Amino acid sequence: MTGTKRPFDPETAPCGKRSGGERLLDDDEYGLVIRDQFFDCGCRMIRHEYHDGSIHLSAIRHDGKRVKDPIQPDHGK
Repeated sequence: MTGTKRPFDPETAPCGKRSGGERLLDDDEYGLVIRDQFFDCGCRMIRHEYHDGSIHLSAIRHDGKRVKDPIQPDHGK
């Protein structure tokens, strides 16, 4: 698996602020897909899709606190 990192324009981070950053996409071509966003403010959005079809979503603010509802429709685009 070789991941690619690409910058993204400012969007709403888990802390509520608008921030740019880098988006990581990694795919093993067998069903495992990792999509992580690293915001310049320190926040992180995580979306991992596993081989069995399950999905793990989480969002962490720059202060280390988890966000209760991390689902954002624009994540991973």
